Amino acid sequence: MASDASFPIDNVPAAGGMSHAALRDAIAGRRGRIVTGWMFTGPAVVASIAYIDPGNFATNIQAGAKYGYTLLWVVLSANLIAMLFQALSAKLGIVTGRNLAELARERFPWPLALVMWIVSEIAAIATDLAEFLGGAIGFSLLFGMSLITGMAATAVITYGILMFNGERFRRVELVVGLFVAVIGVCYVVELFIAPVNWGGAMAGLVTPQIADADALLIAVGIVGATVMPHAIYLHSALTQSRGMLNSDAERERVLRFSNREVIIALALAGVVNMAMVIMAAAAFNAGNPEVAEIETAYHMLTPLLGGAAATAFLISLLASGVSSSVVGTMAGQVIMQGFFRRRIPIWLRRLVTMVPAFAIVAMGVGATQALVMSQVVLSLALPFPMIALIVLSSDRALMGRFANGRLTKIAALVGAAVILVLNAVLLYQTAFGG
Repeated sequence: MASDASFPIDNVPAAGGMSHAALRDAIAGRRGRIVTGWMFTGPAVVASIAYIDPGNFATNIQAGAKYGYTLLWVVLSANLIAMLFQALSAKLGIVTGRNLAELARERFPWPLALVMWIVSEIAAIATDLAEFLGGAIGFSLLFGMSLITGMAATAVITYGILMFNGERFRRVELVVGLFVAVIGVCYVVELFIAPVNWGGAMAGLVTPQIADADALLIAVGIVGATVMPHAIYLHSALTQSRGMLNSDAERERVLRFSNREVIIALALAGVVNMAMVIMAAAAFNAGNPEVAEIETAYHMLTPLLGGAAATAFLISLLASGVSSSVVGTMAGQVIMQGFFRRRIPIWLRRLVTMVPAFAIVAMGVGATQALVMSQVVLSLALPFPMIALIVLSSDRALMGRFANGRLTKIAALVGAAVILVLNAVLLYQTAFGG
Protein backbone atom coordinates (compact mmCIF):
# COMPACT_ATOMS: atom_id res chain seq x y z
CA MET A 1 0.00 0.00 0.00
CA ALA A 2 2.14 2.84 -1.24
CA SER A 3 1.31 6.50 -1.47
CA ASP A 4 2.99 9.79 -2.18
CA ALA A 5 1.78 10.84 1.25
CA SER A 6 3.49 8.01 3.06
CA PHE A 7 6.24 8.85 5.47
CA PRO A 8 9.47 7.76 3.74
CA ILE A 9 11.23 5.80 6.47
CA ASP A 10 12.77 3.27 4.14
CA ASN A 11 14.20 5.50 1.41
CA VAL A 12 15.34 8.66 3.09
CA PRO A 13 18.09 10.28 1.04
CA ALA A 14 21.32 10.20 3.00
CA ALA A 15 21.02 11.79 6.45
CA GLY A 16 17.64 13.36 6.12
CA GLY A 17 18.46 15.31 2.97
CA MET A 18 22.15 16.07 3.44
CA SER A 19 24.27 15.19 0.42
CA HIS A 20 26.04 11.84 0.27
CA ALA A 21 29.29 13.64 -0.63
CA ALA A 22 29.13 15.78 2.50
CA LEU A 23 28.41 12.72 4.61
CA ARG A 24 31.26 10.77 3.07
CA ASP A 25 33.63 13.66 3.86
CA ALA A 26 32.41 13.77 7.45
CA ILE A 27 32.68 10.00 7.92
CA ALA A 28 36.18 10.02 6.47
CA GLY A 29 37.24 12.76 8.89
CA ARG A 30 37.70 15.44 6.23
CA ARG A 31 35.43 17.91 8.03
CA GLY A 32 35.87 19.57 11.40
CA ARG A 33 34.66 17.87 14.56
CA ILE A 34 31.93 20.46 15.16
CA VAL A 35 30.61 20.26 11.58
CA THR A 36 30.68 16.46 11.65
CA GLY A 37 28.95 16.37 15.01
CA TRP A 38 26.22 18.66 13.70
CA MET A 39 25.67 16.50 10.61
CA PHE A 40 25.10 13.43 12.77
CA THR A 41 23.01 15.19 15.39
CA GLY A 42 19.28 14.62 15.20
CA PRO A 43 18.16 11.06 15.93
CA ALA A 44 18.61 11.26 19.71
CA VAL A 45 17.06 14.75 19.79
CA VAL A 46 13.97 13.40 18.02
CA ALA A 47 13.85 10.38 20.33
CA SER A 48 14.23 12.61 23.39
CA ILE A 49 10.83 14.23 22.82
CA ALA A 50 9.32 10.90 23.85
CA TYR A 51 10.82 11.47 27.30
CA ILE A 52 9.18 14.85 27.82
CA ASP A 53 5.77 14.17 26.27
CA PRO A 54 2.39 14.99 27.92
CA GLY A 55 2.42 11.66 29.76
CA ASN A 56 5.43 12.93 31.66
CA PHE A 57 3.51 16.05 32.64
CA ALA A 58 0.71 13.95 34.13
CA THR A 59 2.86 11.47 36.06
CA ASN A 60 5.40 14.08 37.19
CA ILE A 61 2.73 16.48 38.47
CA GLN A 62 1.12 13.68 40.47
CA ALA A 63 4.50 12.51 41.76
CA GLY A 64 5.60 15.96 42.92
CA ALA A 65 2.25 17.13 44.28
CA LYS A 66 1.49 14.03 46.34
CA TYR A 67 4.94 12.72 47.25
CA GLY A 68 7.16 15.80 47.04
CA TYR A 69 10.72 15.04 45.99
CA THR A 70 10.69 11.39 47.07
CA LEU A 71 10.12 9.90 43.58
CA LEU A 72 12.92 11.83 41.87
CA TRP A 73 15.11 8.73 42.12
CA VAL A 74 12.61 6.93 39.87
CA VAL A 75 12.98 9.66 37.24
CA LEU A 76 16.78 9.44 37.44
CA SER A 77 16.83 5.63 37.24
CA ALA A 78 14.42 5.57 34.31
CA ASN A 79 16.52 8.15 32.48
CA LEU A 80 19.71 6.11 32.88
CA ILE A 81 17.93 3.01 31.56
CA ALA A 82 16.63 5.09 28.65
CA MET A 83 20.13 6.27 27.75
CA LEU A 84 21.38 2.71 27.55
CA PHE A 85 18.54 1.41 25.39
CA GLN A 86 18.48 4.39 23.04
CA ALA A 87 22.23 3.97 22.54
CA LEU A 88 21.71 0.27 21.74
CA SER A 89 18.91 1.12 19.31
CA ALA A 90 21.07 3.71 17.56
CA LYS A 91 23.92 1.21 17.36
CA LEU A 92 21.67 -1.42 15.81
CA GLY A 93 20.69 0.94 13.00
CA ILE A 94 24.23 2.20 12.40
CA VAL A 95 25.91 -1.22 12.33
CA THR A 96 23.29 -3.23 10.43
CA GLY A 97 21.63 -0.58 8.27
CA ARG A 98 18.29 -2.04 9.40
CA ASN A 99 15.88 -0.99 12.14
CA LEU A 100 14.56 -2.96 15.10
CA ALA A 101 11.16 -3.75 13.58
CA GLU A 102 12.71 -5.00 10.33
CA LEU A 103 15.19 -7.21 12.14
CA ALA A 104 12.55 -8.60 14.50
CA ARG A 105 10.42 -9.55 11.48
CA GLU A 106 13.36 -11.19 9.71
CA ARG A 107 15.13 -12.98 12.56
CA PHE A 108 12.36 -14.00 14.98
CA PRO A 109 9.69 -16.66 14.37
CA TRP A 110 6.66 -15.15 12.68
CA PRO A 111 4.26 -15.86 15.62
CA LEU A 112 6.59 -13.98 17.96
CA ALA A 113 6.97 -11.13 15.49
CA LEU A 114 3.18 -10.95 15.19
CA VAL A 115 2.81 -10.68 18.97
CA MET A 116 5.46 -7.96 19.01
CA TRP A 117 3.58 -6.04 16.34
CA ILE A 118 0.23 -6.32 18.18
CA VAL A 119 1.79 -5.15 21.45
CA SER A 120 3.55 -2.34 19.59
CA GLU A 121 0.25 -1.16 18.07
CA ILE A 122 -1.38 -1.17 21.52
CA ALA A 123 1.54 0.90 22.78
CA ALA A 124 1.14 3.24 19.79
CA ILE A 125 -2.52 3.79 20.72
CA ALA A 126 -1.51 4.57 24.31
CA THR A 127 1.19 6.92 23.01
CA ASP A 128 -1.24 8.76 20.74
CA LEU A 129 -3.72 9.07 23.59
CA ALA A 130 -1.12 10.82 25.73
CA GLU A 131 0.09 13.07 22.94
CA PHE A 132 -3.32 14.14 21.68
CA LEU A 133 -4.57 14.75 25.20
CA GLY A 134 -1.56 16.90 26.00
CA GLY A 135 -2.10 19.08 22.95
CA ALA A 136 -5.87 19.13 23.53
CA ILE A 137 -5.50 20.25 27.14
CA GLY A 138 -3.14 23.00 26.03
CA PHE A 139 -5.51 24.28 23.35
CA SER A 140 -8.46 23.97 25.73
CA LEU A 141 -6.76 26.10 28.38
CA LEU A 142 -5.50 28.63 25.84
CA PHE A 143 -8.64 29.07 23.70
CA GLY A 144 -11.42 27.63 25.85
CA MET A 145 -12.23 24.91 23.29
CA SER A 146 -13.40 21.38 24.10
CA LEU A 147 -10.95 18.49 24.44
CA ILE A 148 -12.26 16.89 21.24
CA THR A 149 -11.73 20.13 19.29
CA GLY A 150 -8.28 20.51 20.83
CA MET A 151 -7.38 16.98 19.77
CA ALA A 152 -8.53 17.77 16.22
CA ALA A 153 -6.36 20.91 16.20
CA THR A 154 -3.37 18.86 17.38
CA ALA A 155 -4.00 16.30 14.62
CA VAL A 156 -4.13 18.99 11.90
CA ILE A 157 -0.92 20.69 13.09
CA THR A 158 0.86 17.35 13.35
CA TYR A 159 -0.11 16.41 9.81
CA GLY A 160 1.06 19.80 8.55
CA ILE A 161 4.50 19.40 10.15
CA LEU A 162 4.88 15.93 8.67
CA MET A 163 3.94 17.19 5.22
CA PHE A 164 6.43 20.02 5.60
CA ASN A 165 9.06 17.38 6.33
CA GLY A 166 8.43 15.66 3.00
CA GLU A 167 11.44 13.57 1.99
CA ARG A 168 13.81 15.19 4.46
CA PHE A 169 14.25 13.98 8.01
CA ARG A 170 16.48 16.98 8.70
CA ARG A 171 13.57 19.38 8.59
CA VAL A 172 11.55 17.48 11.18
CA GLU A 173 14.67 17.00 13.31
CA LEU A 174 15.14 20.77 13.41
CA VAL A 175 11.46 21.40 14.17
CA VAL A 176 11.43 18.84 16.99
CA GLY A 177 14.73 20.22 18.29
CA LEU A 178 13.13 23.66 18.48
CA PHE A 179 10.21 22.26 20.46
CA VAL A 180 12.61 20.51 22.85
CA ALA A 181 14.43 23.81 23.39
CA VAL A 182 11.14 25.61 24.10
CA ILE A 183 10.13 23.01 26.70
CA GLY A 184 13.56 23.19 28.33
CA VAL A 185 13.56 27.00 28.55
CA CYS A 186 10.07 26.98 30.04
CA TYR A 187 11.16 24.72 32.88
CA VAL A 188 14.30 26.73 33.54
CA VAL A 189 11.93 29.66 34.07
CA GLU A 190 9.73 27.53 36.36
CA LEU A 191 12.68 26.57 38.59
CA PHE A 192 13.70 30.21 39.03
CA ILE A 193 10.15 31.08 40.11
CA ALA A 194 9.27 28.09 42.34
CA PRO A 195 10.47 28.02 45.99
CA VAL A 196 12.51 24.83 45.61
CA ASN A 197 13.95 22.93 48.59
CA TRP A 198 17.16 21.87 46.86
CA GLY A 199 18.32 19.77 49.81
CA GLY A 200 15.09 17.77 49.68
CA ALA A 201 15.42 17.42 45.92
CA MET A 202 18.96 16.05 46.20
CA ALA A 203 17.84 13.59 48.87
CA GLY A 204 14.98 12.44 46.65
CA LEU A 205 17.42 11.74 43.82
CA VAL A 206 19.59 9.34 45.85
CA THR A 207 17.14 7.78 48.33
CA PRO A 208 15.00 5.01 46.82
CA GLN A 209 11.59 4.72 48.48
CA ILE A 210 8.01 3.85 47.53
CA ALA A 211 5.55 5.11 50.14
CA ASP A 212 2.44 3.13 49.17
CA ALA A 213 0.49 1.45 46.35
CA ASP A 214 -0.41 4.80 44.76
CA ALA A 215 3.26 5.76 44.72
CA LEU A 216 4.04 2.46 43.00
CA LEU A 217 1.43 3.15 40.33
CA ILE A 218 2.91 6.60 39.70
CA ALA A 219 6.44 5.14 39.68
CA VAL A 220 5.46 2.63 36.99
CA GLY A 221 3.80 5.47 35.11
CA ILE A 222 7.02 7.49 35.31
CA VAL A 223 8.96 4.55 33.85
CA GLY A 224 6.34 4.13 31.13
CA ALA A 225 6.54 7.84 30.33
CA THR A 226 10.33 7.87 30.30
CA VAL A 227 11.45 4.65 28.58
CA MET A 228 9.14 4.53 25.56
CA PRO A 229 8.64 1.55 23.20
CA HIS A 230 8.13 3.71 20.12
CA ALA A 231 11.33 5.68 20.79
CA ILE A 232 13.32 2.43 20.88
CA TYR A 233 11.92 1.42 17.49
CA LEU A 234 12.31 4.87 15.95
CA HIS A 235 15.89 5.56 16.96
CA SER A 236 17.23 2.57 15.00
CA ALA A 237 15.32 3.76 11.91
CA LEU A 238 16.70 7.29 12.16
CA THR A 239 20.30 6.11 12.43
CA GLN A 240 20.03 3.49 9.67
CA SER A 241 19.65 6.27 7.09
CA ARG A 242 22.51 8.52 8.20
CA GLY A 243 24.72 7.38 5.34
CA MET A 244 26.20 4.25 3.78
CA LEU A 245 29.00 2.99 6.01
CA ASN A 246 31.55 0.81 4.26
CA SER A 247 33.87 -0.30 7.05
CA ASP A 248 34.01 -0.97 10.78
CA ALA A 249 36.22 2.10 11.18
CA GLU A 250 33.48 4.29 9.70
CA ARG A 251 30.83 2.62 11.88
CA GLU A 252 32.94 3.17 14.95
CA ARG A 253 33.38 6.86 14.14
CA VAL A 254 29.64 7.39 13.64
CA LEU A 255 28.91 5.42 16.82
CA ARG A 256 31.07 7.79 18.84
CA PHE A 257 29.04 10.77 17.65
CA SER A 258 25.81 8.86 18.24
CA ASN A 259 26.70 7.92 21.81
CA ARG A 260 27.62 11.49 22.67
CA GLU A 261 24.36 12.75 21.23
CA VAL A 262 22.36 10.16 23.20
CA ILE A 263 24.01 11.17 26.46
CA ILE A 264 23.54 14.90 25.88
CA ALA A 265 19.99 14.77 24.49
CA LEU A 266 18.63 12.35 27.09
CA ALA A 267 20.47 14.07 29.94
CA LEU A 268 18.70 17.30 28.99
CA ALA A 269 15.37 15.45 28.74
CA GLY A 270 16.03 13.92 32.15
CA VAL A 271 16.73 17.33 33.66
CA VAL A 272 13.43 18.61 32.25
CA ASN A 273 11.61 15.61 33.75
CA MET A 274 13.19 16.24 37.12
CA ALA A 275 12.30 19.91 36.84
CA MET A 276 8.64 18.94 36.33
CA VAL A 277 8.62 16.92 39.56
CA ILE A 278 10.55 19.60 41.45
CA MET A 279 8.18 22.34 40.27
CA ALA A 280 5.11 20.31 41.30
CA ALA A 281 6.66 19.48 44.66
CA ALA A 282 7.61 23.09 45.35
CA ALA A 283 4.27 24.52 44.23
CA PHE A 284 1.74 21.96 45.47
CA ASN A 285 3.11 19.42 47.96
CA ALA A 286 3.02 21.55 51.09
CA GLY A 287 -0.47 23.02 50.73
CA ASN A 288 -2.16 21.29 47.80
CA PRO A 289 -1.00 17.65 47.63
CA GLU A 290 -4.34 16.64 46.12
CA VAL A 291 -3.49 18.34 42.81
CA ALA A 292 -3.54 15.57 40.22
CA GLU A 293 -4.99 17.16 37.09
CA ILE A 294 -2.96 19.11 34.54
CA GLU A 295 -5.79 21.64 34.23
CA THR A 296 -5.91 22.13 38.01
CA ALA A 297 -2.13 22.56 38.15
CA TYR A 298 -2.28 25.25 35.47
CA HIS A 299 -5.08 27.20 37.17
CA MET A 300 -3.37 27.01 40.58
CA LEU A 301 0.03 28.14 39.34
CA THR A 302 -1.14 31.72 38.79
CA PRO A 303 -2.17 32.43 42.41
CA LEU A 304 0.72 30.37 43.81
CA LEU A 305 3.67 31.34 41.59
CA GLY A 306 2.33 34.06 39.30
CA GLY A 307 1.23 34.38 35.68
CA ALA A 308 4.71 33.81 34.24
CA ALA A 309 4.88 30.32 35.76
CA ALA A 310 1.43 29.41 34.46
CA THR A 311 2.24 30.74 30.98
CA ALA A 312 5.54 28.83 30.81
CA PHE A 313 3.71 25.68 31.89
CA LEU A 314 1.08 26.08 29.16
CA ILE A 315 3.62 26.83 26.41
CA SER A 316 5.69 23.78 27.34
CA LEU A 317 2.58 21.57 27.37
CA LEU A 318 1.54 22.71 23.88
CA ALA A 319 5.05 22.23 22.51
CA SER A 320 5.19 18.78 24.07
CA GLY A 321 1.81 17.67 22.73
CA VAL A 322 2.42 18.75 19.14
CA SER A 323 6.03 17.59 18.82
CA SER A 324 5.49 14.22 20.49
CA SER A 325 2.53 13.58 18.19
CA VAL A 326 4.83 14.15 15.20
CA VAL A 327 7.41 11.74 16.61
CA GLY A 328 4.71 9.19 17.46
CA THR A 329 3.53 9.17 13.84
CA MET A 330 7.09 8.63 12.59
CA ALA A 331 7.51 5.71 15.01
CA GLY A 332 4.18 4.20 13.95
CA GLN A 333 5.34 4.22 10.34
CA VAL A 334 8.60 2.52 11.31
CA ILE A 335 6.76 -0.21 13.21
CA MET A 336 4.19 -0.88 10.47
CA GLN A 337 6.72 -0.85 7.64
CA GLY A 338 9.22 -2.96 9.55
CA PHE A 339 6.84 -5.74 10.51
CA PHE A 340 4.72 -5.80 7.34
CA ARG A 341 7.08 -4.38 4.72
CA ARG A 342 4.41 -1.98 3.54
CA ARG A 343 4.32 1.79 3.39
CA ILE A 344 1.00 3.36 4.28
CA PRO A 345 -0.30 6.93 3.90
CA ILE A 346 0.24 9.23 6.84
CA TRP A 347 -3.49 9.91 7.14
CA LEU A 348 -4.16 6.17 7.55
CA ARG A 349 -1.34 5.76 10.07
CA ARG A 350 -2.78 8.67 12.02
CA LEU A 351 -6.28 7.20 11.85
CA VAL A 352 -5.26 3.79 13.20
CA THR A 353 -4.14 5.16 16.55
CA MET A 354 -6.06 8.44 16.62
CA VAL A 355 -9.59 7.00 16.56
CA PRO A 356 -9.21 5.06 19.86
CA ALA A 357 -7.84 8.19 21.53
CA PHE A 358 -10.85 10.23 20.37
CA ALA A 359 -13.19 7.44 21.52
CA ILE A 360 -11.71 7.37 25.02
CA VAL A 361 -12.15 11.13 25.40
CA ALA A 362 -15.70 10.96 23.99
CA MET A 363 -16.53 8.38 26.67
CA GLY A 364 -15.81 11.00 29.33
CA VAL A 365 -12.63 9.51 30.80
CA GLY A 366 -10.72 12.13 32.83
CA ALA A 367 -7.91 13.59 30.75
CA THR A 368 -5.10 13.38 33.30
CA GLN A 369 -6.17 9.95 34.56
CA ALA A 370 -6.20 8.70 30.97
CA LEU A 371 -2.70 10.13 30.54
CA VAL A 372 -1.38 8.31 33.62
CA MET A 373 -2.98 5.01 32.63
CA SER A 374 -1.59 5.34 29.11
CA GLN A 375 1.90 5.48 30.61
CA VAL A 376 1.22 2.32 32.62
CA VAL A 377 0.16 0.57 29.37
CA LEU A 378 3.42 1.70 27.78
CA SER A 379 5.41 0.32 30.69
CA LEU A 380 3.67 -3.05 30.30
CA ALA A 381 4.44 -3.09 26.56
CA LEU A 382 8.06 -2.01 26.99
CA PRO A 383 9.72 -5.39 27.77
CA PHE A 384 9.02 -6.68 24.23
CA PRO A 385 11.19 -4.20 22.30
CA MET A 386 13.70 -4.04 25.16
CA ILE A 387 14.33 -7.79 25.18
CA ALA A 388 14.34 -7.94 21.36
CA LEU A 389 16.90 -5.14 21.28
CA ILE A 390 19.15 -6.91 23.80
CA VAL A 391 18.99 -10.16 21.81
CA LEU A 392 19.69 -8.55 18.45
CA SER A 393 22.40 -6.14 19.59
CA SER A 394 24.17 -9.03 21.38
CA ASP A 395 24.13 -11.28 18.30
CA ARG A 396 27.72 -11.49 17.09
CA ALA A 397 26.66 -12.94 13.73
CA LEU A 398 24.58 -9.82 13.14
CA MET A 399 26.67 -7.15 14.87
CA GLY A 400 30.20 -8.47 14.41
CA ARG A 401 32.68 -6.84 16.76
CA PHE A 402 30.02 -4.28 17.73
CA ALA A 403 27.96 -6.91 19.57
CA ASN A 404 27.28 -6.01 23.19
CA GLY A 405 30.12 -6.78 25.57
CA ARG A 406 29.55 -8.53 28.87
CA LEU A 407 29.14 -5.35 30.95
CA THR A 408 26.75 -3.77 28.44
CA LYS A 409 24.70 -6.97 28.28
CA ILE A 410 24.52 -7.20 32.08
CA ALA A 411 23.47 -3.54 32.38
CA ALA A 412 20.78 -4.03 29.72
CA LEU A 413 19.47 -7.18 31.38
CA VAL A 414 19.34 -5.41 34.75
CA GLY A 415 17.40 -2.54 33.16
CA ALA A 416 14.94 -4.93 31.55
CA ALA A 417 14.61 -6.84 34.85
CA VAL A 418 13.74 -3.61 36.69
CA ILE A 419 10.93 -2.99 34.21
CA LEU A 420 9.65 -6.57 34.51
CA VAL A 421 9.69 -6.49 38.32
CA LEU A 422 7.86 -3.16 38.44
CA ASN A 423 5.25 -4.52 36.05
CA ALA A 424 4.80 -7.73 38.04
CA VAL A 425 4.31 -5.81 41.29
CA LEU A 426 1.86 -3.47 39.59
CA LEU A 427 -0.18 -6.37 38.23
CA TYR A 428 -0.24 -7.98 41.69
CA GLN A 429 -1.41 -4.73 43.26
CA THR A 430 -4.10 -4.35 40.60
CA ALA A 431 -5.31 -7.94 40.88
CA PHE A 432 -5.24 -8.35 44.66
CA GLY A 433 -5.37 -4.79 45.91
CA GLY A 434 -2.50 -5.20 48.32
